[in-house]
Amino acid sequence: MLKHVGRHGESKVVIAYNEVPNEGHMALVIYTEKLPDSIHDSLMSVVEGEVGQKEKVLAEALHRSVTNDGTNLLQAIHQGGWLKKVQTKQIILTPNAKTNIRLDELNKILHQMEQGDEAVQKLREIDEGRGFRDPSKTTTRDVGEPAVAQQPSGVLSDSDIAKDLIDQAKGMRAQIKVLTEEAARLEAEANDLLPKKKATVTKPKAKNVRTTKKAKA
Repeated sequence: MLKHVGRHGESKVVIAYNEVPNEGHMALVIYTEKLPDSIHDSLMSVVEGEVGQKEKVLAEALHRSVTNDGTNLLQAIHQGGWLKKVQTKQIILTPNAKTNIRLDELNKILHQMEQGDEAVQKLREIDEGRGFRDPSKTTTRDVGEPAVAQQPSGVLSDSDIAKDLIDQAKGMRAQIKVLTEEAARLEAEANDLLPKKKATVTKPKAKNVRTTKKAKA
């Protein structure tokens, strides 16, 4: 069973964030088939490896990983424009070839886990491959309806993701402050090392005076 993977329509995706802060109906995904080979290989190495599979939010693992040339992997994906916002109800998680579940349904279960044991049991049933039915639907699966699937546990809730992003933003602001202060210090040091320009204000005045005296003579 592989976490963080699924599809959007016919396209394969990797889910970086299950929910976007303040937009719980949206997720951030990466279309793997559109990536350059170097980025694709680095991404899938993280997704399929122990680091990615242990991480609740894949973006956290990507943030701690680098590409083959040493670039931060999450930053490279972001700067390349490969992070896309998609509605959670349009994403089908595919932890293996035989099971699937909609991302919005999984997110709903995870939120309910904070309120009681019933949702925990539902998630356990998914992990055990027994399938899941939304309680608002009938208990008998309709003809032609895809079986809902086994889905890995451990995905962060919306509030957890929001807190994580806020922490990242604070860290970035702190780095910006440090870099700004360091840049100002370096500029000041460079200005001190530059030779000071000599004043030349008196020379033109002296020349004008000589020209005026010559004219009178």
